[in-house]
Amino acid sequence: MKNKGFTLIELLVVIAIIGILASIVLASLNTARSKGEDAAIKANLANIRAEAELYYDDNGNYYTDATTNVCTDTQVAAMVTAASTNAGDCDAAAGAWAAEGQLSDDSYWCVDSTGTSAAAAATKGASATVCG
Repeated sequence: MKNKGFTLIELLVVIAIIGILASIVLASLNTARSKGEDAAIKANLANIRAEAELYYDDNGNYYTDATTNVCTDTQVAAMVTAASTNAGDCDAAAGAWAAEGQLSDDSYWCVDSTGTSAAAAATKGASATVCG
């Protein structure tokens, strides 16, 4: 009479296959999570442009002084903070502003008052009000 059931080897092979498939899925999820975070950073920076225009409409300029400008506006400051997992920056001058956030691949995404919205390999630099 033959016993019915699975052998230990068959069970170990199935467990090994499930483990391999699980590791592939987890690796794919990490890539998707990274892309999602980058998309959120870009969206927050794009929203800064609209908020900066509202600031301009209310104040007639992007910059009043070092403590009162588009970058110190509470909404814009919150968006810069939300758009930067590692580093974020916003600078304003009398007629211009620029904001950036660091992406997951250590590059930067920058938006400015001229309409530029682009990736950059390095930071825009201190007190720069244009991207690039």
